Amino acid sequence: MSNRVYLSIGGVDHQAAASFDRRNPVTGALATTADAASVADATAAADAAADAAPAWAAMGPNARRAMLMKAADALEARRDDFVAAMMAEIGATQGWATFNLMLAAGIVREAAAMTTQIGGEVIPSDKTGCIAMALREPAGVVLGIAPWNAPVILGVRAIAMPLACGNTVILKASEQCPRTHALIIAAFIVAGFGEGIVNLITNAPADAGEIVGAMIDHPAVRRINFTGSTAVGRIIATRAAAQLKPVLLELGGKAPLIVLDDADLDEAVKAAAFGAFMNSGQICMSTERIIVVDAVADDFAARFKAKVETMPVGDPCQGTTPLGAVVDQKTVDHVMRLIDDAIAAGAELLVGGDADGVLMPAHVVDRVTPAMALFREESFGPVVGLIRARDEAHAIELANDTEYGLSAAVFTRDAARGLRVARQIRSGICHVNGPTVHDEAQMPFGGTKASGYGRFGGKAGIDSFTELRWVTIETQPGHFPI
Repeated sequence: MSNRVYLSIGGVDHQAAASFDRRNPVTGALATTADAASVADATAAADAAADAAPAWAAMGPNARRAMLMKAADALEARRDDFVAAMMAEIGATQGWATFNLMLAAGIVREAAAMTTQIGGEVIPSDKTGCIAMALREPAGVVLGIAPWNAPVILGVRAIAMPLACGNTVILKASEQCPRTHALIIAAFIVAGFGEGIVNLITNAPADAGEIVGAMIDHPAVRRINFTGSTAVGRIIATRAAAQLKPVLLELGGKAPLIVLDDADLDEAVKAAAFGAFMNSGQICMSTERIIVVDAVADDFAARFKAKVETMPVGDPCQGTTPLGAVVDQKTVDHVMRLIDDAIAAGAELLVGGDADGVLMPAHVVDRVTPAMALFREESFGPVVGLIRARDEAHAIELANDTEYGLSAAVFTRDAARGLRVARQIRSGICHVNGPTVHDEAQMPFGGTKASGYGRFGGKAGIDSFTELRWVTIETQPGHFPI
């Protein structure tokens, strides 16, 4: 597989005047050389998508469905390429890469199933002889901006439902995994999405603001979706607001997992370890705060410590350890700053160790308090804080004491109690007796507060990527007062 990535505009490769390199975070070897798009290139991609929009919007739902099903098959046919690209570009484990591909193919097939569900309704009118309809129609060109951490899942999610709804798309690839995102577009083009229906823009890291801004400003772009940091999400939302363009934002998180006094502690330990350390904690839904009621806190902490100590870190290419690499040294430094700050303020390190480059072991910090940065700031790395709560009410208060609101979880043997607690947690997603990390293609996925707004997934995605129009037909002669 070539490590050279070109832009894809109008269904054909397009070489930019400049390029940039992405290096393997584990070895430092060259992973990918990718085109660095100019503003003219970004504009050309939007123009190509605009030119393709009328014909694609006019295509029948079953024809779109058939093409999306072919795209899912084309993605799966590139399994080895996706695994190799994710390992080289972001230091992913083989297991994480194959899971990415599996869920991404499911997202495309779910989008295919939605093509005939983009319905409307006839609304009773007070006007005699008037047939009033609410119709959903394609919005136009959709700009999807995807991150690196779950690159196949989130790259596909950025374009699949927009395509199902009859929109054409531009995928703005992450600078940290341009080859992985380019493989998505290549699969869609093989499945028939050429001639501008799907387009790919890659850019040098320093140019991101200028390139994304040019595409947001392009008059043909009518929707923007972005998955990434809250800080960048605010910039994108502000730029789009100036153009009065809707944005779907899925941003940062600080997911709490509450363990109540009647919880099955073994189940809570398993879910917390998975939620905190899957993909080395580099998931927007990662469990970042474990809030344990005092009555069971010591018992839980001992069991959790024992579990995490069985989860070593190692070279992801060898595939012999549950934890692989983090994406860069900056992540290691950020996580260690949070840990050092907490320990200096009185917290206790239960599990930890020195990082070997970007191979960072799992860290568990007990007795974290709301005054510590580890309680507040998204770590996006292999660390989780244990917070002691007096009782259920205090646990809910601590869970809600954050600017974020993406995912959450609560563990209790009483399902009714769990539901009652879940209803009081201010997050877009909450799981009772399940981990905070849980994604399915058909579910309404998204957050509240600083975790963003709008929803991907299932029928909720239809609302995000269509225009709702009111259309009437008069069947009788009109009668007017003037």
